[in-house]
Amino acid sequence: MNSVSEECNELKNSYDKCFNEWFSLKFLKGEKSDKMCAELFEKYQQCVKNAMKNQNISIEDVEQFQLGSEQEKKAPPKK
Repeated sequence: MNSVSEECNELKNSYDKCFNEWFSLKFLKGEKSDKMCAELFEKYQQCVKNAMKNQNISIEDVEQFQLGSEQEKKAPPKK
């Protein structure tokens, strides 16, 4: 699956690879520290936030819980 923006795909792939390695090699063996991929995650997260801003996607819109709500049944506002 690609990222929200093509410019973030390489960071996403790098982070996904790191996360999978951390999960299988460390977390499943009892190590809970997630510092191994923290720097990659921060870079990817910043890229996504910038891409969302460039696409006029509000972070508040993304964080809202919609499933099963009355809001889910409404058509999105026209921009």
